Amino acid sequence: MNILDTLKEIKIFNSLEESQLEELAQVSEIKSFKQDETLFTKGDISKHVLILTDGIVSIYKHNSKGEEIIIGFFHRYAFLAEAAILKHIPVPSTARFHSDGSIIRIPVEKFEEYLMNYPKLSYGIVLSLLDKVDLLQQNIHFNLASNSKEKVLSFYSKNSKLAGDLKRYEIASILGITPETLSRITKQLLKENKLVQQGSTLKFNS
Repeated sequence: MNILDTLKEIKIFNSLEESQLEELAQVSEIKSFKQDETLFTKGDISKHVLILTDGIVSIYKHNSKGEEIIIGFFHRYAFLAEAAILKHIPVPSTARFHSDGSIIRIPVEKFEEYLMNYPKLSYGIVLSLLDKVDLLQQNIHFNLASNSKEKVLSFYSKNSKLAGDLKRYEIASILGITPETLSRITKQLLKENKLVQQGSTLKFNS
């Protein structure tokens, strides 16, 4: 799809008229990335709003030991680091593609102009930021969970789509456990019928 058609697929822009979308498309660009390519690095200041249009992107930091700590994985039509970008401050984390993919880049100044002129667009950004708050709360829950089994069960109950898109070692990284521990726990949860196997994917048995 071209930029205009892609913008039409992004829910936040549904309130805009065709002419408004065309104007936005004229100042935007699509940029492609390869698997393992870095989108941005902690400390960068972006002059563009970044919207993921294809692929999977992980956001991560490094702890005091230099170990990579995954904050979250994002999919098509997610806004990336929008809080820092709209505040014109350095991004607090690093982003990397886990598959081939692409983003739409919209100049910050133009996007801010649209936010001022179209309230429904501003509401969409609020919802996107609230999703990030939910992600933060989920990460806090994972860290506070009394044991690894609770972490695994909570992850699969709240992230059915994500669980199907990620490799097991990536899920283990999010939860802060080893892949071996994840394998052992998921086998136990399958036996307890708290998880079910659907093809190659595990699902929470609600």
